[in-house]
Amino acid sequence: MPSERRPRLVVYTHVYPNTSQPNFGLFVRERMRRVAQELELVVVAPAPWFPFQGLLRRFKPEYRPRLPHHETQDGIDVYHPRYFSFPGLFKWTDGWFQALGSWRVLRQLKREDRFDIIDAHFIYPDGVAARLLSRWLGYPYTITLRGSLRRFEHSPLEKKQIQQALKGASIVLSVADSLRQDAIAWGHPPDHVRVVGNGVDLDRFGPEDRRSSRDRWGLPANARLLVSVGGLTERKGFHRIIDVMPSLLRRIPDLHFVIAGGATPEGNNEPQLRQQIQDLKLEDRVHLLGPVSPDELKYVYSAGDVFALATRFEGWANVFLEASACGLPIVTTRVGGNAEVVNSPDVGVLVPFGDAKALEDALHQALTTTWNTEVILRHARDNAWQQRIPELVDIFRDIHAKNASVACPDLESH
Repeated sequence: MPSERRPRLVVYTHVYPNTSQPNFGLFVRERMRRVAQELELVVVAPAPWFPFQGLLRRFKPEYRPRLPHHETQDGIDVYHPRYFSFPGLFKWTDGWFQALGSWRVLRQLKREDRFDIIDAHFIYPDGVAARLLSRWLGYPYTITLRGSLRRFEHSPLEKKQIQQALKGASIVLSVADSLRQDAIAWGHPPDHVRVVGNGVDLDRFGPEDRRSSRDRWGLPANARLLVSVGGLTERKGFHRIIDVMPSLLRRIPDLHFVIAGGATPEGNNEPQLRQQIQDLKLEDRVHLLGPVSPDELKYVYSAGDVFALATRFEGWANVFLEASACGLPIVTTRVGGNAEVVNSPDVGVLVPFGDAKALEDALHQALTTTWNTEVILRHARDNAWQQRIPELVDIFRDIHAKNASVACPDLESH
């Protein structure tokens, strides 16, 4: 019977690591490669394109890098169809163009009987495109909410498409309850939106020797270290922490701040950060490590005393759990799903976004507090991927079973 077969997925997302951007969308891959241990899946990760973007790369080398049409990651097929996207303009058309650009690949996968469910990540443009592909190809789809819904509040053309996509999905998954509440506020039934948070890979992240970790990056052995990890974009708020460094240094004279990360498709404000560091005369106190591979990140976390991220918004930031898995307390802003990850004063401190004095005081508090490392490590263990994946697999099995039961009468009539 069709319902007895395990469901097969097309993981559909424009945010996924690739040969040119190995750290892009790791949080999606980490989630879905674990699902792949239970269910068959293939990834379709569309890439934006327009005719003259090669010229822009002369000025911004990291801008929309060339991607192979197909690659294999961890034994999983990953396809990168191109779709037309004009830089900065007509963004309300991205969902339609992404669906059109992906249709040929998904049609071929359908002919090969490679999938039963389209599993979209991010509501726009991925979820909107998934709705169209679902209609054209006749398969159910799911949407996982990540990032933010609120940024579309004042974009009526995009919001209308998003509303339709949410309504048509078999189920809407959310990495954080804050995103679920936003979807409910937009009028979607509470039982149609389900939270399944991200997790942490405890095989990859764990405490390493602090001294050797600092030696690895050429950092002072006895200083107090703030560390942060993420793409060098305005949203992540590294500049907000740098702003309070002069005041913090008067209170903690041996303080250093370490940032691991590089340019992303979202942007690159490294030149602005370097200028800020120079203007504040912090060249010997703020260290930009550049991009760091996932296997090396545990040494960045383990070098630090406190993890800090003054971000403007997040859905569910995996870096917090990675830091916890390495034993670090956290200081971050009370935005998005941050309070759901940093959910106890035993694991970190939350501050109002945009309050520089509160940020400075929280960093000082965290750096001068004796934290219970075992409690922090237990928090990471409670949020390991092993706690998340069975729930996801069950959801996909239920969707497949319901879809098969609907299809069976048609099959029998033939």
